[in-house]
Amino acid sequence: MKIALAIIMCSYAYGECMQPYVFPEKYPSYYECMIAGYEKSLSKMKEIGKRDINRDQVFFKFVCYEQERKPNIDELGT
Repeated sequence: MKIALAIIMCSYAYGECMQPYVFPEKYPSYYECMIAGYEKSLSKMKEIGKRDINRDQVFFKFVCYEQERKPNIDELGT
């Protein structure tokens, strides 16, 4: 079973979320996918920077799912 990772970046200040980004990498288990989700979220947060994160109140959501099944947008909480 291959597990895909989709991340959504949102702004609490603007009440909006971007479209989900599905990473091309696939993971052998939910565990590895979850670890990658947190790591990639943290990396993106550092890339954006403290000033913009604070100004726009940016937060990230992610989901790991079986590759054969695409997640429903409602499942991602947008």
